[in-house]
Amino acid sequence: MIIGYLRISTGKQHLANQQDEIQRFAESKNFTIDSWVTEVASGKKHERDRKLGALLKRMKPGDTLIVTEISRLSRTLTDIMAIMGKCLNKEINLYTTKEGYSFDNTINSKVLCFAFGLVAEIERNLISMRTKEALALRKSEGIVLGRKKGSYTKTNVLVANKQTIIQMLNQDKSVADICKRFDLSRDTFAKFRKAHPSVQKALNEKERRRIDSFAKNRQ
Repeated sequence: MIIGYLRISTGKQHLANQQDEIQRFAESKNFTIDSWVTEVASGKKHERDRKLGALLKRMKPGDTLIVTEISRLSRTLTDIMAIMGKCLNKEINLYTTKEGYSFDNTINSKVLCFAFGLVAEIERNLISMRTKEALALRKSEGIVLGRKKGSYTKTNVLVANKQTIIQMLNQDKSVADICKRFDLSRDTFAKFRKAHPSVQKALNEKERRRIDSFAKNRQ
């Protein structure tokens, strides 16, 4: 089976140009396109989350996939390599009309795939190096990396809802009810109530003993 794959990033683009180019390529090779697969999706989106992923799964050894250019498969070299690897493993022939790439079971194709794989590995290393250099530069400039001390999200949620929490406690709601409502742990609530005397005061004696016992057992 010979399949023409067409992809555009937005609905404002046109698939007709890609289809015409693939059709002309097929005719030059005496191929007959058996099926067309078209989709509107970003090239940054992983192939498994696109029609392309389902297409590769159902293709069989000896089938042929034609695209206008390698970037129709993906916008990242690492993903392109993964897709090419699947095609080679399943013995699917892959052709690109603009670059003139031919990926099949020949030695030349395997050498070309090796070259692409080497470039992809270099790209990954360069990205990692650039990230490390950028972090080192920010650190040397005195910029604090990571979350600032005291900016714990769960604690901020409790502070913002302190009056609601006090009201719940006055209505004999348990600490478990509060933790469940605000999706947090007893440890987080224990730290919060120690830092806020008004919340501590609102706790009934039973709840205080329960929290203190829980904290003691955690030590």
